[in-house]
Amino acid sequence: MAGMPGMQMDLNDVDFDAYLANDRTLDDPEIVLVERGARVRLRLINGAAGTNFVIDLGALDGRLVAVDGNPVEPLTGKRFGLAMAQRADIELDLRGAGAWPVLAQREGDTIRTGIILATANVGIARVAERAASAAAALDLALERRLRARAPLRAKRADRVHRTTLTGDMASYSWTIDNRSWADHQPLTVRQGERVEWEIVNGTMMAHPMHLHGHHFQVIAIDGRALRGALRDTIHVPPHATVKVAFDADNPGRWLIHCHNALHMATGMMTELHYES
Repeated sequence: MAGMPGMQMDLNDVDFDAYLANDRTLDDPEIVLVERGARVRLRLINGAAGTNFVIDLGALDGRLVAVDGNPVEPLTGKRFGLAMAQRADIELDLRGAGAWPVLAQREGDTIRTGIILATANVGIARVAERAASAAAALDLALERRLRARAPLRAKRADRVHRTTLTGDMASYSWTIDNRSWADHQPLTVRQGERVEWEIVNGTMMAHPMHLHGHHFQVIAIDGRALRGALRDTIHVPPHATVKVAFDADNPGRWLIHCHNALHMATGMMTELHYES
């Protein structure tokens, strides 16, 4: 961790026996038939219970055009981080005939999975389950660059909440403000309010934080303001702070939780509660 000598973040607290793309490993990957010269839009969904991935487009250049179902100003690249529960829409322009692997590599590791885009009647080489080098841990570099195509209208916050993500690997107890679900403290709002929510990660593990029933806009990372993407799941790395804003326009009781299933199960959950 930059600025934290001698401290090491925790990655991948569970090793699974297989990593799948559309229920298949790279020993028998799904082959998606495409036309020569086609423009393809991929919607990638990280449905993993405990793994963040780096999407690797290999020989292709992609345009990231939406995250979590919300359009963003296009960003071109070959590698895009995808935290648990996040979605990414990527446009690809294919040239000629060929076969193109689209791979998802586990952060901090060489193991990967994926699909293969291929035109008809081409040879398809086997793709190794292990990459030549480990993928980096997900950070917020991409998030800092994202800009919403339809951002929230400018408005002063009516209410501000601050939550701290707490817990550690030694006890394997993950909480919010040192409270588990059994004694959770809801985030209260009133209908029509503009709400700002600051999420402080006080742990040495990343947490993909998900808010049900709403989309929020990323408005600051580590104290630096921005007009970022609209999302419903935000990756919060160790000792990072992310602030988001949303409009309280969907009354009810809505779960807030870490989308790492084991972290959620141990107690990293609370709720958004509308006051009457």
